[in-house]
Amino acid sequence: MRDDLVAFLRRTAEPFSRTTLEGHVTGSAWIVDRGATAAVLLHHRKLDRWLQPGGHADGDPDIYAVAWREALEETGLASLVPTMEAVYDVDVHEIPARGVELAHKHYDVRFAFFADRAETPPGNAESHAVRWIALDDFDHYAVDDSIRRLAAKTRRLAKEDGTSDPPVLTARVAVEPE
Repeated sequence: MRDDLVAFLRRTAEPFSRTTLEGHVTGSAWIVDRGATAAVLLHHRKLDRWLQPGGHADGDPDIYAVAWREALEETGLASLVPTMEAVYDVDVHEIPARGVELAHKHYDVRFAFFADRAETPPGNAESHAVRWIALDDFDHYAVDDSIRRLAAKTRRLAKEDGTSDPPVLTARVAVEPE
């Protein structure tokens, strides 16, 4: 998916704009507690699915800032802090046609954040619900494979790291090819 994103960025004049019919870059936030045992997901009102916070760049090429802004707007978490500005994950997925909007791709660039699990996310009108969900409880929610991949990656990195202060989310996925 990283290679797909890089190719898209190289061939597209306006990759951060919704007007690009093939698709566009979006920014997401993977928010976990410091123990890396639970994530904040929202039940998206329009898509009727549990997703990580995120959204459209609307022309802003600073996709990290997009992810940060969307995380704050969609969760309302006061305790939200970034782990680092490196890319944590990339996902390319199809968005089906809806109304006058044609089917297209989202080239989703994901960044990792921490928040205090004791804080209840107030959410906003874009979602039916926003809540902490244990990574091991995803089977009880309608989450897609990309969310499951994020959870598996987080578990794997936490296990490999083995420290109490989890730099688990500092793993980097380079956007530029090596």
